[in-house]
Amino acid sequence: MDIFIGLMIPFLGTALGAACVFFMKKELSVPVQRALTGFAAGVMVAASIWSLLIPAMEQEAGKGRFAFVPAAIGFWAGVLFLLLLDHVIPHLHMNTEEAEGPKSKLAKTTMMVLAVTLHNIPEGMAVGVVYAGFLSDNSAMTLSGALALSIGIAIQNFPEGAIISMPLHAQGQSKSKAFLLGMGSGAVEPVGALLTILAAGFLVPAMPYLLSFAAGAMLYVVVEELIPEMSSGEHSNIGVLMFSFGFTVMMALDVALG
Repeated sequence: MDIFIGLMIPFLGTALGAACVFFMKKELSVPVQRALTGFAAGVMVAASIWSLLIPAMEQEAGKGRFAFVPAAIGFWAGVLFLLLLDHVIPHLHMNTEEAEGPKSKLAKTTMMVLAVTLHNIPEGMAVGVVYAGFLSDNSAMTLSGALALSIGIAIQNFPEGAIISMPLHAQGQSKSKAFLLGMGSGAVEPVGALLTILAAGFLVPAMPYLLSFAAGAMLYVVVEELIPEMSSGEHSNIGVLMFSFGFTVMMALDVALG
């Protein structure tokens, strides 16, 4: 039961954020979007370091100075995996008009949802692999540490849900449909987490690679998507400040609960 709740917490964060469309009349302003995006980026960077990369290297401590090798290999595998998805899935980032990926006749709103779904994939994998480590009795993984990651991802998913649902409503979608699309963009997380747990059950020796794979995928999203969005245009310092705040929150959660 604890595992199920842990897997669903990030999805709940997205759903609650998407529900903002029912209570807020206006679309989020650009500065607010930057602030929320910066916060999400900070959480993801801290989670990649404390919850994924450091545990991956701790598990390989017996290799001495070469303990970084599995983490480096897994990290690059994660980066290249997201690079591949970025090129094969048509998607549209916020505040842009030109879609990325293969040419498609999909509606603009659909491609916006796909963009958020794309970067939710590594978040789901990250939660899944940490819970898989706990289930495999890995000494570096604890239930409280896995819960800390779930809560951190949920906190940054809340603004993401609002960022996707409210612009969809502003573009003509009904509030109900905008909410469902925003919530649906986060559905990939518990699914991805569950699949990762199932796969990791057969790949316990590969846990350091899986942890760093999720970290590489998350940092690809941060650098390729979130940082450009939070720093574009004038007065981008709000994005940097919120990045720092998000980083601090996730770091504190991981250390305090881990």
